[in-house]
Amino acid sequence: MRTMTSVEAQNRFGELLDAAQREPITITRRGRTVAFVISKQEFEALSQGLETTNSEALQAAAREAIASFRGKGESGAVERLLTDRQSDRDKEA
Repeated sequence: MRTMTSVEAQNRFGELLDAAQREPITITRRGRTVAFVISKQEFEALSQGLETTNSEALQAAAREAIASFRGKGESGAVERLLTDRQSDRDKEA
């Protein structure tokens, strides 16, 4: 499964969409998985509970992303996330 940072995904959106037609794309921010981009066909199959060629890889990636976020809501993590997001926006401007 291919990985792109959120900045790469934003700057190369057309390429991201094309790549997602071939395989799921993992989007990361600050080294952590924040999203997956999949094709319409893949989404429809998953929504119907059907197995796809990428089902196992998507499930493994989702489990890994969830595990990395466990406990992250404690000790001001939400405030840090908002601060980090604003910092990202300031860098892009």
